[in-house]
Amino acid sequence: MPTSDGESITKNELLSDLTIGFAETARILFSAGSVQNTLTQVVEVAVATIEGCDYAGILLMEGAAVTTPVHTDPVVREIDLLQQRAGEGPCLDAAAQRVIVYAEDLRNDARWTIFGPLAAREGVRSALALPLTTNGETGAVNLYARYPAAFGVVDRGKGVILASLASLALSAAYLLENEERRVDNLHAALSSREIIGQAQGILMERERISADQAFDILRRASQYLNVKLREVAQALVDTGERPETGPPRGAEDPEAT
Repeated sequence: MPTSDGESITKNELLSDLTIGFAETARILFSAGSVQNTLTQVVEVAVATIEGCDYAGILLMEGAAVTTPVHTDPVVREIDLLQQRAGEGPCLDAAAQRVIVYAEDLRNDARWTIFGPLAAREGVRSALALPLTTNGETGAVNLYARYPAAFGVVDRGKGVILASLASLALSAAYLLENEERRVDNLHAALSSREIIGQAQGILMERERISADQAFDILRRASQYLNVKLREVAQALVDTGERPETGPPRGAEDPEAT
């Protein structure tokens, strides 16, 4: 039971703000389209909607490689590089252990005695690292602040929601890109088949040969010229010139005597 009407209204307003923010964040992330655009939107939304956040970035771990594909300020990349060089830090812990890591004050945090003071020297005192898992890769959404204890309970809650939506939106973006790539490959294959068929038809009509014989000419020309079969066919369709196929089969090598 609320202790006062004022407190009840405040809680209701807070819940309403979080609900509206959740819906708007989902709309922005899921409409971004490509993987790169989605990553960019994640960090931009973080800075725009999480009050304590001054800078944001995404760290991805691909085997032994650690990258920062997007960030809102160059200082983010510097902080991530410091973590890599020190071999410790909240973002590395969040990505590797898949846990939420909050550092109220990096200057004197006992968990990262090497990295913490270095980060504070660069002007970053607070960090909130949230695990990000998508497309088989692990990483973290990293939020940084210039002041200690910058991320309150509400900020941390918003961060958790953002990271969860980011994982879902990125998975959808990867699926979309894979599907688009598959469709493009299919269109390219159909186009190649059509061009090769046209080239075969020209050879069959001109030389009164079968489809298999025409295809064999194109294949031998591809090997002799060291170019793709489709390119040989395209050149024949464009110019009408019979492609070179090298010495006739069975021809004796003059240097072999």
